[in-house]
Amino acid sequence: MGNIATLQSLIAGRWHGAEAHTPLHSALNNELIFHTHAEKIDFDEAVTYGRKTGIPALMRLDFQTRAQRLKALALYMMERKEELYEISHLTGATRPDSWVDVEGGIGTLFAYASMGGRELPSSNVLHEGPAIALGKRGGFAGTHILVPRGGLAVHINAFNFPIWGMLEKFAPSFLAAMPCIVKPATATSYLTHATVKMMMDSGLLPEGALQLVIGSTGDLLDRLGGFDAVTFTGSADTAAKLKANQNLIRASVPFTAEADSLNCAILAPDVTPDDPEFDLFVKEVAREMTGKAGQKCTAIRRVIVPEQHVDAVGQRLRERLAKITVGNPKVEGVRMGALASMDQHRDVSERVEMLARGNEVLFSARDGFEPVGEGCANGAFFAPTLLLCRNAMVNDAVHDIEAFGPVSTMMTYRDIDEALHLAARGQVQGFVDV
Repeated sequence: MGNIATLQSLIAGRWHGAEAHTPLHSALNNELIFHTHAEKIDFDEAVTYGRKTGIPALMRLDFQTRAQRLKALALYMMERKEELYEISHLTGATRPDSWVDVEGGIGTLFAYASMGGRELPSSNVLHEGPAIALGKRGGFAGTHILVPRGGLAVHINAFNFPIWGMLEKFAPSFLAAMPCIVKPATATSYLTHATVKMMMDSGLLPEGALQLVIGSTGDLLDRLGGFDAVTFTGSADTAAKLKANQNLIRASVPFTAEADSLNCAILAPDVTPDDPEFDLFVKEVAREMTGKAGQKCTAIRRVIVPEQHVDAVGQRLRERLAKITVGNPKVEGVRMGALASMDQHRDVSERVEMLARGNEVLFSARDGFEPVGEGCANGAFFAPTLLLCRNAMVNDAVHDIEAFGPVSTMMTYRDIDEALHLAARGQVQGFVDV
């Protein structure tokens, strides 16, 4: 490759950073594709710019106008979506995987634009219900109004959906006149960087409405106040560390986290291997395991089945997983791509090793795994992996450890009460499919 580009942060209206720092690699073949920048960010400047420039610029627009800007931005980006698809390919995503990220992300702009246009007034004051009389003679009344917070929105995002993860937070913040400071996960920050550049090139964003942090957040959280807000998507461990920031606690800064979720699917006790629902169950589990290479918060991590059907479910899942072609998504026939980075590959490998202790491995790389495509032997490809736990009532690991990849653990139940108990053992936010 030629010169490797250095990703820049967008701070106080300027692109910042030129010296190469952390190397970023293609998920497909581990080739070097970008660097982060080495220069430290002045977060006092970023926060001051957001407050003194971003908030006034957004407040000069009303709810309706901001909604119209969101729609115009969505249309602008949709016309240029192929540019984002091409870069998304480097994250190891297939076209359907990227569709969720690219067009799903742009779709959130359309959705919030529509809600704002339908439900919000041509002002910056939203009346929450009618006036209520508070005196016997009607001379004293009160009403609730909602107005923009007058603060900043700091979004710390995950690596798996670099576009959608940003835009789903940006859209409501923009509508609420809150300037955004976005910090993407480093591994796939190059895709967020390209998206932010596209948004800025549109000319539709008021000055100061959006800033981008490539690399560390430094002392950013220490500079926030009670009118600001922080959202985080990522691991529960990191969420706990961020939430414990003394300034966030002292200033009562709202902190919202979307963290680990060991979602489960339960096969009902009256479904037999001859029923169409049985095959549908197997199909959906396999689809959720392999879509986005299992890097979705909604992926099925625990497969809870009646003990009398565990062998049948396991056999059909093995057969379906064996048909999944893994490799470079541009190769015809490939249905599952790579994990986002080699760091993620190592993390998933370590967690699978922990989950496998005391459990059976029904399907894994040992069943024959060779990603297709030039250079893919060096990529972050991980074989679909199916485990079986026969003592899930007493095995804590299968309910606490999430391998964020194409990995699921089957577990058995004797009656529906036991199935529901197992489902609840996840102890974290999640979904239950029955």
